[in-house]
Amino acid sequence: MKVPLSWLKDFVDISLPLAELAHRLTFAGLDVESIHFVGLPLPANGVGKQDIKISGLAWERERIVVGAISQVDPHPNADRLVLAQLDDGERTHTVLTGAPNLFPYKGAGPLPQPLKVAYAKEGATLYDGHKPGQQTMTLKRGKIRGVESYSMACSEKELGISDDHEGIILLPDDAPVGMPLADYMGDAVFGIAITPNMARNASILGVAREIAALTGQPLRQPDTTVRMAGAGIAGRVNIQIRQPEINPRFVLALIENVAIRPSPYEMQRRLRLAGMRPINNIVDVTNYVMLELGQPLHAFDFDVLRARAGGDAPTIITRLPEPGERLHTLDGVDRALDPFTILVCDTAGALSLGGVMGGAESEVSERTRNVLLEGAAWDFINIRRTLAAQKDIKSEAGTRFSRGVHPAMAERGVKRAAELMRHLSGGVVAAGLLDEYPRPLAPVVVDLPLA
Repeated sequence: MKVPLSWLKDFVDISLPLAELAHRLTFAGLDVESIHFVGLPLPANGVGKQDIKISGLAWERERIVVGAISQVDPHPNADRLVLAQLDDGERTHTVLTGAPNLFPYKGAGPLPQPLKVAYAKEGATLYDGHKPGQQTMTLKRGKIRGVESYSMACSEKELGISDDHEGIILLPDDAPVGMPLADYMGDAVFGIAITPNMARNASILGVAREIAALTGQPLRQPDTTVRMAGAGIAGRVNIQIRQPEINPRFVLALIENVAIRPSPYEMQRRLRLAGMRPINNIVDVTNYVMLELGQPLHAFDFDVLRARAGGDAPTIITRLPEPGERLHTLDGVDRALDPFTILVCDTAGALSLGGVMGGAESEVSERTRNVLLEGAAWDFINIRRTLAAQKDIKSEAGTRFSRGVHPAMAERGVKRAAELMRHLSGGVVAAGLLDEYPRPLAPVVVDLPLA
């Protein structure tokens, strides 16, 4: 599991050197296999005697800073290049770039709101965005199609954040111009092997909880309060659990009038550092909360479900497959279903492999306006059987559910995600949750006598 340091710091204060932190985590049972530095200085003497792979690129504080583009002009000799007027906090530079996400601003004159970017000055060391892998280069002065070039606005690949080189990074509007980029968003990513007996730590919060215990720092819990200003969800969708021994809890929230758009850059950056590809604000929230809390979630297009129900209130059913039933999953595979595989269905048929992967028909798309959000609990042995039978399927949700996720997390995950979706999409959360919990787990009591 890839764990960004910046994300951990949302939940626990960390003052230890990263090498010492890696040492303590490893000896507490969370085997730190690697540390990838993204902008922060690499340790001069490694990490001691531990066999930890160290990689990454330190961003030079004087040469890689936050910049602000105030105008994007056409290149006089090349249609696929533009000239950006960029302020680095000291003076204005003309920066030559072929970033496609700047083309919409070409020739529009002074921008009403400057675009904040990651800016590398002459002499900066970066990864070469045009070569495979991570090959370093040093920015040198030269001419491209008759225009002098000596600096650049950076993509994520050039900074070592991800392999994305499709456009330059557009930072939030409040990014301080001239600030060293390492101070603004420098990070480090721990590669941690989470063994089955440590399944409680298969999340950012789980690792933060261990750090809090190891260092004596307080743990800050994520906020799960939700603003529910819409009409009540009751009566607009129903839940029917037919195999409670496999599906002990199922929770639904409804978020209406959403606008599908890219998620904020900070969310996208954290997802990429954690090894996941950003898609849109709704899908990204489900993945973000799964990584943060360890509770996998799924978002349905609610209007598709209503259409499948003939315009009536849809009924979400969890059940075993009918003979010969198949499901076309999100990875594009048409799957035969084993008789023990638990499904999430409606009255028209199967919607998703419970706890593993959603189906293609009801997925969130650019046309989605109303979202039905699911958080559930599943029998971990059943999920393991499904993953073993469907040998070609890989799923972050399946990995977590196959190791065990407590049913209490379903409600917390849905609340956290519903509020994030409301905030990022402009939608309205329907009042109340639908929560079917036919098999509550008995509290675990650990007796610790004073002796």
